[in-house]
Amino acid sequence: MQIILYTVLLLGGIGAFAALALYLTAKKFKVEEDSRIDLVEAALPGANCGGCGQAGCRQFAEKCVKAGSLDGLRCPVGGDATMRAIADGLGLQAGESDPQVAVIRCAAECLKRPTTNRYDGAKNCSVAHMLYIGETDCAYGCFGFGDCIAACQFGALSQNSETGAIEVNADKCTACGACAKACPRHLIEIRRKGPKNRYVYVACANQDKGAVARKACENACIGCTKCQKTCEWDAIQIEHNLAHIDGDKCRMCRKCEEACPTKAIRSVHFTNEKA
Repeated sequence: MQIILYTVLLLGGIGAFAALALYLTAKKFKVEEDSRIDLVEAALPGANCGGCGQAGCRQFAEKCVKAGSLDGLRCPVGGDATMRAIADGLGLQAGESDPQVAVIRCAAECLKRPTTNRYDGAKNCSVAHMLYIGETDCAYGCFGFGDCIAACQFGALSQNSETGAIEVNADKCTACGACAKACPRHLIEIRRKGPKNRYVYVACANQDKGAVARKACENACIGCTKCQKTCEWDAIQIEHNLAHIDGDKCRMCRKCEEACPTKAIRSVHFTNEKA
């Protein structure tokens, strides 16, 4: 009986000592957290998309509070309204920023890219990218298996059932960048929206020389420089046989779109009339 009593007392003493040690350790190393972090987090949409460059909304809230300034900080999902609410809560100034949108740098239409082989593996872009170039001769184009669609939390991406092309709904897109991270071929670019949400971009990422690129896809950029020579604003540069339009310099005159012989340049939210 005494053995049982001694055992209970010993275990109880050890437990009490361990509890006291944990309490003292927790008190000594306690980290005081700024209560404003909770206020900022409450103002955020809670998407945890990572578009702000942080791991989640909580980390972004900590960044805003500790930075002491909102310069260079932006929640792509909440936009300017959310940043103004955060600024009011922290007593800071929130700068205005231009809205952005994701664009697919590949026309990816089935009829424009002749099929040269069939893929029987997993219908996953990342897996396919590691195994082969695709079902066409374009080693830069979209696989069309929808990794980007699955990554989008806002239903902004879809696949055209007739052409097979991935399409972006600019009204739903928050420019969080999740789709861009999911694309193994880096075909998705986050661009600035212009006035009335209009923008012009090159829907191609093929870096092959003109003849090879054109054979693989009718709408491929062939690096002919016609668009570059047409642009009066120095907004187009040709690098690695591929044109790229600088969204900050582009005045959206659409002369480059008219000059492109392969129709690789696309414009969004324009009427048929020239802007």
